[in-house]
Amino acid sequence: MKEDASGLDVTWSTEEIIDKRNRFFAATQRAFVPYEKPLIIKRGKGQYVWDEQDNRLIDLLGMNLCISVGHAHPRVVAAMTSQVEQLTHCTTMFYHPVPAHFAEELAATMPASCDWVVHFTNSGAEAIDLALMMARTATGNHDIIALRNSYHGATYGAQSVTGVGNFRHNIGQVPNVSFAAEPDQYRGIFGEGVQPYLDDLDRTINYTTSGQLAGIIIEPVQGYGGIIPMPEGYLKGAFERTRARGGLCILDEVQSGFGKTGESLWCFESQGVVPDIMVLAKGIGNGIPLGAVVAKREVAETMADKFLFHTYGANPVACAVGREVLKIIEDEDLVANAKKVGAKLGEGLKALQQRHEVIGDVRGRGFMQAIELVSDREAKTPASAETAFVFERSRAHGLVLSKSGNFKNVLRMVPPLCLSMDDVEPVLDALDRSFTDLEKSNSIGRS
Repeated sequence: MKEDASGLDVTWSTEEIIDKRNRFFAATQRAFVPYEKPLIIKRGKGQYVWDEQDNRLIDLLGMNLCISVGHAHPRVVAAMTSQVEQLTHCTTMFYHPVPAHFAEELAATMPASCDWVVHFTNSGAEAIDLALMMARTATGNHDIIALRNSYHGATYGAQSVTGVGNFRHNIGQVPNVSFAAEPDQYRGIFGEGVQPYLDDLDRTINYTTSGQLAGIIIEPVQGYGGIIPMPEGYLKGAFERTRARGGLCILDEVQSGFGKTGESLWCFESQGVVPDIMVLAKGIGNGIPLGAVVAKREVAETMADKFLFHTYGANPVACAVGREVLKIIEDEDLVANAKKVGAKLGEGLKALQQRHEVIGDVRGRGFMQAIELVSDREAKTPASAETAFVFERSRAHGLVLSKSGNFKNVLRMVPPLCLSMDDVEPVLDALDRSFTDLEKSNSIGRS
């Protein structure tokens, strides 16, 4: 047992940590453990983390996309420390300048054609719940359209618009939600193209709703669903159809925001659309709990007579960090870095696809990259067991990534924006060795 910086006892014994978590965590919090042997993180720096045995790994997941500008970034640490030393918390019923400054700075990143306001929450799922409530209040309508294969969170409201089965509990869901087919250009039920999916959206509206919509909610790049980018023209067509039925357009940029795609700060900017409501979280605070709903003023003002309160929403420490994150992304040109390094990484992943038959598809934008594994390329049969094997081996070769998708056959990579060119070859080499391990294992199994 060792003391941490605060003087409190902290154990770094692998067995003790696992035992304490299993003994004292509720089932709801200990269930989501992707590795066969739990990964224990001791410290991080930039794009790297070290486990309790001091093994260094390249964090290709950014701690579930929360680390945007790098672990323990000195400017983030300084901003947080400075604010903690002055005031740790100020509830929103009282005023503090830091959250107000951050709201102004976030609003300034949005299209100048609209007047934007911000509501800070503690998490992305809370922000999704608020966005749904806001759309229903503003329109007076109830029906919401979501996409299959989507992930918006696991709270009671957010899971009702989540289309990934693993996150839908066997309980009554929030009503008046319909699902349209996601325009997946690799595995989508209508194959490639955009129009068939817009036609399906028309059918979904016509057959499963009242025809009067509260809104539609879309991830510009489906994240947990397996890095499924919305193809050019889909968002524009979906927005037109939604607004024609009186609905508002909600974009969930919890995963794709803050430059992750390497195209712009917000993913929607490259699609020629403007949302009515945008949801942010994860990378907004570089790991500090924070979420936000950014909405057009005329939409948000419809809830002016509604008392909606988040105890830690607009916490000055979290908002101080959020302000610094925005500045770091600009000062260090991290969106451009995501584009340049992400392109190189994507090229390397395509090369791996040529060498390993189990790789059915490689896709992504910037630092949102995915490898989908299949046991038959023509039939696109999900290779879930093979994905689990490669996932485990990639950790042994020094990587942290995600096993995701409805069939858990997608290796998802969304690293911090500071991942460098020097990291690309080690990442590709580790993945190559992991797939080679799989092929050797299959060969041994057949002999």
